[in-house]
Amino acid sequence: MAITKTDFIEFSRCPRYVALNRVNKDRLDADVSYEDYKKREYQIALEELLASMFDENENGEVTDCINVTNRQLEAMMDYYKKVEEEAGKLIVKMFPGTTIYAKETKNQESFDCSYRGLKFLCYVDIYNESQGKINIIEVKATTSKKYVNLQGGYPKQEKYSIFKKEKNIHVLKGEIKDYPLEEEMPWNVYESLKAKLLNRFGIGSYIYDLAVQRFIIEQEYISSHNETSLPNINYYLAVLNADYIFDGTYEKEEAIYKPDQNGNELITLFDMNELTKDLQPSILKDADFIYKSLKDSNAAPCPLGDYCQFKKQTSCKFFKSICGASIPQKNSSLHYLHNGQGFKDEEGEKHKGLQLINEGYLDLLDIPESWIHNENHRIQRNCYQNNEIYINYEKIKKGIEQLEYPIYHLDFETFPCPVPRFKGEKPFTQSPFEFSLHIETSPGKCDFKKDNVIFLAESAKDEREELIKTLLSAINPYKGTLFAQNVAFEKSRIKELAEIFIEYQKPLMALYHRGFDLLWLVNNNQKMYEELGFQEDVKTVNYYHKNLSGSYSIKKTLPIFSSLTYENLEVKNGTEAIIEYANYHKMSKEELLLKQEALRIYCRQDTWAMVEILKSLRILSIERQKNLANVV
Repeated sequence: MAITKTDFIEFSRCPRYVALNRVNKDRLDADVSYEDYKKREYQIALEELLASMFDENENGEVTDCINVTNRQLEAMMDYYKKVEEEAGKLIVKMFPGTTIYAKETKNQESFDCSYRGLKFLCYVDIYNESQGKINIIEVKATTSKKYVNLQGGYPKQEKYSIFKKEKNIHVLKGEIKDYPLEEEMPWNVYESLKAKLLNRFGIGSYIYDLAVQRFIIEQEYISSHNETSLPNINYYLAVLNADYIFDGTYEKEEAIYKPDQNGNELITLFDMNELTKDLQPSILKDADFIYKSLKDSNAAPCPLGDYCQFKKQTSCKFFKSICGASIPQKNSSLHYLHNGQGFKDEEGEKHKGLQLINEGYLDLLDIPESWIHNENHRIQRNCYQNNEIYINYEKIKKGIEQLEYPIYHLDFETFPCPVPRFKGEKPFTQSPFEFSLHIETSPGKCDFKKDNVIFLAESAKDEREELIKTLLSAINPYKGTLFAQNVAFEKSRIKELAEIFIEYQKPLMALYHRGFDLLWLVNNNQKMYEELGFQEDVKTVNYYHKNLSGSYSIKKTLPIFSSLTYENLEVKNGTEAIIEYANYHKMSKEELLLKQEALRIYCRQDTWAMVEILKSLRILSIERQKNLANVV
C-alpha cells in the first residue's frame, strides 16, 4: 500500500478524513510515480507559498487564497523552484560529499518502508552524504522569521530568540552545550516556546512534515538492515533568510544571490534533529491511526478542531462542503468582532472558536446574552437582531474634521516575491508595481478620471524609481492627508522605498507621517478619539450594519456605502492582480496590453471606492446636523 508523505499528513488529520476521501485499495496497492508524487507535492507547496505571500492586516483579516486556480499556482512555480535550486546550491557549498537534489538529478532520493502492511513513501528535497554522515534537508518557501521570532525573557527585560545561529545553521539554545540560557530567560519560558514547534497545526507544521520523513527513512533503514541502530542522520529545514538583503547583482538578467553585505545567505538552515526525534512517538501513533482509519473507513461526523485548519490555506478540503457546512456564511457565532478569546459563561468557563460550533452555537444570536460583556458585541447583536444600523454621528463628524485637504486616496498593488528581485529587497518584500491615486482637493471635489493618477509597471523589470517619481510629482508630501483603507500597509511600502531610495527619503517620509485610515472613521481609533475628548464611547465602533458580518474589509464596507461592485471587473482582487503581474513574461503583446488595462481599472476602483465611502460618511454627518437643527 503506497501512502506518500502528503497522504500521511492528510490521512492523519481526523477520524473521518480517510473515509471522506474514499481511498480505495487499488490506489494504495499501486506504486506512486515520481512525476505523480512531485505534482501533488508542488500543489501543496504552491498553495502554502501563495498563502505566505499575504499577512494579516491590523484588524486580523487575511486575504482569502483558499480558492486559487491552477493558473495562479503555476505563476508561482518558477519562484518555488528557484528557492529549491538556491537551497541545493547552498548545501553543496556548506557540506562536502555527494549532494542530490532535483536540479541536479531527474529523481530526488526516495525512501519507503512497510508498516502494518502499509507502504509509506517519501522523496527528499536535498540528500547529502559525506564522511559517514547523512544530511536530510527539507526545503520550504517560508522565511526564518517565524522561528527566530519565538522570543522570551524575564519580565521587563530584553527578549531573546530560542534559536542561536552558528555558521548559517540555527540551533535551539537548549541543545547547545554549556549555553547560558537561563541568563536570557527562565527555563520554563524556553520550554513553552519550544513546545509551539511541536504543534503540527501551528508553527510546527513544517517540522511535523520533516518528522514524517524521518519516520519513513528510519523505518526503511531498520527493516532493510535488520538492526535497531541507525547511521548518523541529521535533519534540517532550509528556509529563506528573513534578514537577507539583495544587492542587485545580475548575470544575463538573472539574479545572483551571493552573501549580502552582512554575510547573510539567501537560504538558512534550522537544525531539527531533536524536535523531529521528539515527534516520533506522535508519528508512530498517527501511522497506527491511519491504519485503523483505512480499515474502518468510518465517515461519521467528529468534533471540529485545530485539524480542520479553519480559515487557513491548509484548511481541510472537506471542511467547507461537509464538516463545516452548517456554519452560517454570514453572522455566525464566529463573526463577533475581534473575538479570538471567545466568551465566558456564568461559571467563568471560556467557549471559543470551533468549540462554539461543536456545542451547537451556530448563529450569532445563539450565544446567550449573559455571555455578552463587550459593548461592540452588544451593538453587533442588536443590529442583527433588530435589523438596525448603529451610527455614532459625533465620532464620525469629529474624525472627518481631522482630515486636511487635499486628500490623497492611495492604493498600492504589490508583488511579495519569495525571492528578492530588486536591489534592497528581502524575501517576500511587498514590492510595489502599481498605484492608483485619487486627489480630493476639497470636500466631495474629486473626479473619477480627471483627478486620478495611475502608475503601472510596463514590465517585470525594476520600475520602482519611476513609481516614486510619478507619485511625488502628483502630490505635495508636506500638505494634505495620505488616505487609505488599512493605511499601515501603504505607509510600510512608502517607508521601505524611502530606505532603499535614499535620495527620495525626505519627501517620502513626510508623506508617511500624514497617514490616515478610512477604518478610523468607520470602525474606530481609540487613541485618536481619546485625544479628541471622547470618553464613554471611545472603545466602540463608529458604524455597524448587519451586512458587515463582523468584518470591515473593503468587500464588506463598499456595498453598504456605494453601488460600486467588483463583480464585473476582469481583475477582481489583489490576488488576481499579483498573478497577472507575475504572468507578464508569459503573455503576448496584445494580451499584455489588455491585462494591463484590466489592472488599471481594478486599482482605480480601489481608490474610487474610498472616495465614495468617505462621501457617504460625510453625507451621514451633514444629514445628522440638519436633523438636529430641525429639531431645535
